[in-house]
Amino acid sequence: MRPDVVLCQEFASLTAVTEFRSLLNSAPGSPGDWAFATFVNGPDSDAACFYRTSKVSSVTATVVATGNSSANPRNVMRYDFTLTGYTSQATKIAMYNCHMKAADTPADAERRRLEAVIVRNDAKVLGRPFLVAGDFNVYRSTEPAYVELTGSQVNNNGQFFDPIKTPGTWNNNGAFRFVHTQDPIGAGGMDDRFDQILLSSDLVDGDGFDYLGDPTKPYSTTTWNDPNHSYRAWGNDGTSFNTTLTVTNNTMVGPDIATAIRNAANGAGHIPVLLDLRVPAKVDSTTAIDFGTVMLNRPVGRTFNVRNNGNTNLWGLDGIARLKYTMQASSPFFVNGGQFQAAPGQANDHTLFFVPTEPGLQTGTVTIQSDDPDQPTRVIQVRAFVLAISPGWINNSID
Repeated sequence: MRPDVVLCQEFASLTAVTEFRSLLNSAPGSPGDWAFATFVNGPDSDAACFYRTSKVSSVTATVVATGNSSANPRNVMRYDFTLTGYTSQATKIAMYNCHMKAADTPADAERRRLEAVIVRNDAKVLGRPFLVAGDFNVYRSTEPAYVELTGSQVNNNGQFFDPIKTPGTWNNNGAFRFVHTQDPIGAGGMDDRFDQILLSSDLVDGDGFDYLGDPTKPYSTTTWNDPNHSYRAWGNDGTSFNTTLTVTNNTMVGPDIATAIRNAANGAGHIPVLLDLRVPAKVDSTTAIDFGTVMLNRPVGRTFNVRNNGNTNLWGLDGIARLKYTMQASSPFFVNGGQFQAAPGQANDHTLFFVPTEPGLQTGTVTIQSDDPDQPTRVIQVRAFVLAISPGWINNSID
């Protein structure tokens, strides 16, 4: 799994949060850079957030709504992160952590709806990417809380989307056996999709900072290993419908991890849900192009490159979006137009053309417009000195 951020529910104390952080840092193969966001001890059980300090920074914790007996029973938390190596608002992400009211009565559904209203209203004014994760305790996508989160409204700034496009009546329905998350060890077995991660529109638009997968395609109903999605109900290989989580011959995680999931879920628990997000591309290029001295009316060209300079050591090749860009040169220089792309670590060669029609120093620019949110416009400075006399004439006069 190797996550960078973990959102948890049902923690009981700061001591428990501290111990969990220690377990993360001491686990075999751990990067050892785990920390936790400010823990807020509210009514009932509490949310917790753990993150890798090498991947995200500037983490703040906000109580969006304090738990009460008429709506959300537990605190609704929002954690705001800055991606390492990025600065723009479009690369900051807000993560809501919810544990909504349990049980399937109209009164319970109404309390979940009220909590969803709070989350969506808060998300409307963020102006940056966001997601919500947690135990929603919803049985079907037509429930008021789920409709409130995902439905279209007059103001859709706070709308959430299911990245695996899998609506329906999830409860006790074998058609959804690959996305069920509860209960891996209880008497009822795996038959509910209580636990989910929903994303904002700018995380499912196929551009830049985005979900690693195809949000236009429903999750597979025949295999857990859906190539169209990074989203997983971790440990559920689809063989556990209405029974405890499969341990022997578990094709997703194997027996050791499956056993660990069951042990951790002892007492009517849940399995984790995960997904991957790609971070935005980073544009880089030649800083200047100097043609040197050129002859009047003799066309010349110079090669330069544009690179996707995302940090592959930190995020990996699959963890960075493709760079998308266009270019335009100022007169009297010219560069081929069009839409270009560069994979992480890739450099594209381009040619800048110049037809010297005036003598003397000529200057200009090449402007790169890209989907790098930190540097959407990058300018390359260009110069050339145009000589108006023939080199042959100079050589003859010297002789």
